[in-house]
Amino acid sequence: MTKLASTMFLAAMFSTTALLAEQIDGQTLPQAKRTSVGLYITAAGAFEKWQADPQNVKIIDVRTPEEFRTVGIPEMAAKVPLSASHEFVVQVKKVAEPDDTILVICRSGNRSAVAVEMLARAGFERAYTVVDGFEGDRETDPSSPDYGKRTVNGWKNAGLPWTEG
Repeated sequence: MTKLASTMFLAAMFSTTALLAEQIDGQTLPQAKRTSVGLYITAAGAFEKWQADPQNVKIIDVRTPEEFRTVGIPEMAAKVPLSASHEFVVQVKKVAEPDDTILVICRSGNRSAVAVEMLARAGFERAYTVVDGFEGDRETDPSSPDYGKRTVNGWKNAGLPWTEG
């Protein structure tokens, strides 16, 4: 095998591995994080997807204004709290088109699933839920010093860009 062919083979292998790693099987998610749309992404995957096409990929944070202020928010995210559910879709339509790719984030992936369902009913067919959210999941190992804290995965724990809201 030539050096060029070897390099191309390895590149294809790694890119295929990356694509497979990005796919999330909804059946492995807790019921509260599942959606009828079936589009799931990690915080790290969401950032990569946004970086690749920031004009057509929108990150929407659905947490409360208090959470934005006290915990922070992804730098590029639009703030559209789900708490104002009667106006939620109207507010999303101010920052995104139905044919945009929408990456919905909350604290840990539960509210984003609810928001994705609302967007799907309004015609947004490419709405993903960020399954690990902004703060991530809780550490479940009782022997860990971080037991019970949100230190597993998530936007902040992945070291992705964020700002105080």
